[in-house]
Amino acid sequence: MKRACFLAALVCVAGCQSAPTRPLPLAQSVDLDRFMGDWYVIASTPTFIDRKAEDAVESYRRDADGSIATTYTFRNGSLGTQLSRYTPRGFVHPGTGNAVWGMQFVWPIKADYRIAWLAPDYSRVVIAREKRDYAWIMARTPSIPEAQVDEMYEFLRANGYDTATLRRIPHAPQGAAR
Repeated sequence: MKRACFLAALVCVAGCQSAPTRPLPLAQSVDLDRFMGDWYVIASTPTFIDRKAEDAVESYRRDADGSIATTYTFRNGSLGTQLSRYTPRGFVHPGTGNAVWGMQFVWPIKADYRIAWLAPDYSRVVIAREKRDYAWIMARTPSIPEAQVDEMYEFLRANGYDTATLRRIPHAPQGAAR
């Protein structure tokens, strides 16, 4: 009886799962040295820590041990508030052209972090997750032309994302103090 119940539950669970989606595309051969530095978050799927983020910047630096020291700063709710700061660590997965990382906010959990699309000049990037639940559109400058934003939104839509979940991130005028 227990085995029959288990098998029935297993069939129900399997039936409830969505059809597998195709793998998320990845940027090819990411030059980590070129990727390091500041990236302004243009739009993102809000997380519990940054639902009202403004002036959000993700900064990367390679450490001697090969990991990526990451600093994520943003103002919570308005441009006039103090900066919030988080310092996760990125771990590049070997054999992925440096495009797949584990991003660790809390040990031992490493969240899926994928460089799904990268402009050839390293001026814009789309960070995504295989689950298609969170995405970040970032650029080297606090604003980019709408046509470029639209192109990045379309990339996400074409790869199974609901872009209605993305939130545009306001930034302080260039030159304003962070």
